[in-house]
Amino acid sequence: MFGFPGSLLGFLFIFIYDFLEMNVRNNEWMVFIALFIILFILYRNKLQFHGWYKGKGREKLPKKITQILITSATLLLVLAPFV
Repeated sequence: MFGFPGSLLGFLFIFIYDFLEMNVRNNEWMVFIALFIILFILYRNKLQFHGWYKGKGREKLPKKITQILITSATLLLVLAPFV
C-alpha cells in the first residue's frame, strides 16, 4: 500500500524539485517522510473504509491530529530544498 505509491510520488516530487532547479539530493528523506505521512492520513481517513475488513478498530484520525500531521508534512516538503 505504501511502498509503490510512495515511491512514485517521491520520485515525482524529486523530479519537480529538479525541474524548478531546487537541490534536495541531501534531503530526499524529508520528502519521503512527508509523503509517508500524507499516505498514512489518506489511509486512516479514507482508504481503510473501502475494503473487505469490517471489524473493530476502524476509525478516522481525530481532526486535531490530522491537522498537525498535514502541517508537518507540508513543512517538510517546503523546507526540503532550503535545509
